[in-house]
Amino acid sequence: MRRMTTTRPDAATQPSADRPAGAGESADAVVLLGLVAHLEHTAFVRLASDSAIAPTIDQRLALSRFAAAAVERRDRVLGRIVELGAEPEAALRQFEDVLTDFDARTEPSTWWERLLKAYVGYGVADDFCRLAAEGLDERSRALVLEVLDETSHADLAVTELDAAGADDGVLTSRLALWGRRLVGEALGVVQGLLTQRPALGRLLARSDARASAETGTPGTTPANAPAKVFGELTAQHTRRMSRLGLTP
Repeated sequence: MRRMTTTRPDAATQPSADRPAGAGESADAVVLLGLVAHLEHTAFVRLASDSAIAPTIDQRLALSRFAAAAVERRDRVLGRIVELGAEPEAALRQFEDVLTDFDARTEPSTWWERLLKAYVGYGVADDFCRLAAEGLDERSRALVLEVLDETSHADLAVTELDAAGADDGVLTSRLALWGRRLVGEALGVVQGLLTQRPALGRLLARSDARASAETGTPGTTPANAPAKVFGELTAQHTRRMSRLGLTP
């Protein structure tokens, strides 16, 4: 990857409200921001490739625009990393191979499988980042949630998949099976992230502590975070598959 140049603001000029309370929280924030930036960069690469092989001109144009938008979102996240006093390249580099095994195990064989992988498979990673983002400082959290709220590509995938499966029961059955495989592999990626990056578990626990304080219910710990987060990710996957009329 070519070195990215990002203007570094003077840390002394940054309002204190923009920064996490302590060095540990700042470092944890940089880890999640690096993951989100990597996912956006990966989305750019994937969408650019998809735009070259999409079946119709309309799809090619739309996908190329989605790819350009992913670059803009990535750079906004990298800018926040700089504001927190960290190196954006280093934050990205730590996740360079995070999806390598997932992609090797889930190579799509058709255009429809490719669309479902983008919507369901990578959707699990986005959902995980949303959950962890609730443990960030206010400015970082708002940025991550805004970046991950972009649904244009998901809407295109849903429209195309719904149309393709409307009168094709065989395709629907195959995609339902493909969706089960995708979510299993994606949850494996999440498990690996929680094992290798304790900062992500701390963010999840911090998020849960905030929610517990608001509701008065018992919270969780970094060690117990995986069980809860997997349940929530599975529920989100079920909603995605239901939106397509596929049984998860």
